[in-house]
Amino acid sequence: MRPSHIALAVLVAAIWGVNFVVIEVGLGHFPPLLFSALRFLVAALPAVFLVGRPKVAWKWIVGVGLVLGVAKFGLLFIGMDRGMPAGLSSLVLQVQAVFTALFAALALGERPGRVRMLGMAVALAGIGVAAVDEGTSGPVLAFVLVIAAAACWGVSNVLTRKAAPPDSLNFMVWVSTVPVLPLLGLSLVFEGWDRDAAALAGLDWSGAGIIVYVAWITTVFGFGAWGYLLRHHPASSVAPFTLLVPVFGMSSAALLLGESVSPLRWCAAALLVGGVALTSLAGTRRGRAGVPGTDLAVADHAGPGTGAVADVGESAGAGPETSLEAGAVHAHGVGQDLALAQDADGL
Repeated sequence: MRPSHIALAVLVAAIWGVNFVVIEVGLGHFPPLLFSALRFLVAALPAVFLVGRPKVAWKWIVGVGLVLGVAKFGLLFIGMDRGMPAGLSSLVLQVQAVFTALFAALALGERPGRVRMLGMAVALAGIGVAAVDEGTSGPVLAFVLVIAAAACWGVSNVLTRKAAPPDSLNFMVWVSTVPVLPLLGLSLVFEGWDRDAAALAGLDWSGAGIIVYVAWITTVFGFGAWGYLLRHHPASSVAPFTLLVPVFGMSSAALLLGESVSPLRWCAAALLVGGVALTSLAGTRRGRAGVPGTDLAVADHAGPGTGAVADVGESAGAGPETSLEAGAVHAHGVGQDLALAQDADGL
C-alpha cells in the first residue's frame, strides 16, 4: 500500500475508534434509542439520493438494517448509556469476529481451522478477563448488553456476506434507512415522548455536531474511504487496520474522558486483539456441503459502526468492511463486510 493509503486506513480506524467517545458524549444529549435513530436518519439523508438505487435485494437491506441498525446499535447504545465505558466498549465489541465465525459455521457450513479455533479461544479468554475486571468496577448488565450487540453484529455480518453487495457505501446508506422508524417507535415506547421531546427541544450546536460526526464522518466518510481502499488493495491488506480501532477507542477514552485502564483491562485488550487477529487472518476449511471456506478472518474484521466493524470480511468484513472470496468478489466482498461491521460504531 502507498503511504497515503496507509494514512487513510489509519485515519478511518481512528475515526471509528474515537466514535465510541463521541457516542458516550452524545448519550448525555439524547436517550440511547432516539440517538441511534437520529444517527441513521442523518446518515441516510440526503446520501440516499446521491448513491443510486440499491444494488442488492431488499430482503438483505431490511434484514441487515434490523439486525445491525436496530438490534446491534440499540443494544450498544443502551449498554453504554447504562455505564459501559467507551474504551471498553470499543474493545469488547471486537468479539463480533468470534460470533461471525460461529454463525458462519452454523449457517454457511464453514468449519474453522485450528488457527482460527485457537484465535477464538484466545479472544474469549480476553472477554473473560474483561468481564472479571468490569464485574469488580462496573455494571455487569451493561457489559452483557455490549456482548449481545457483538453477537448481533456477527449475525449481520453473515447476512451481509450472503447479500454480497458490490458497493459497500451504497449498501450502508440504504441499510441506514431501515432502522429509523423502528428505533423511533421503540424510543417512544421505552424512553417516552416527554424525554424525546425534551432532548430535541434542547438540541444545541454540540448535539448537532455529535450527530454529524456519528452519521456523516463515521458512516458516510468512513465507509466511502474504506470502500476506496478495498477497490485498490486486497482485503487481506486492508482489513487488519481495523485492529487499530480498539487501540484508538481506549486511548481516546483515556485522554478525553479520563477513563482509567487497569492492568486487567490491558491484559484483556492484548488477549482479545490477539485472538481477533488470529480469528480474522486465518482461513476456513471447506464445509460439509462443499462450500469453499472463505477468508473469514478478513471478513470478520470488516468495522464504527455500523457502523460499522467491523467483522467486515465475514459478512460480506469490524470494520468501518463485503462479499468474501472468489477472486475479485472475495477481496471486494470481505472489505465491504468489514466496513459494515466496523462502523460499529460501532462503529
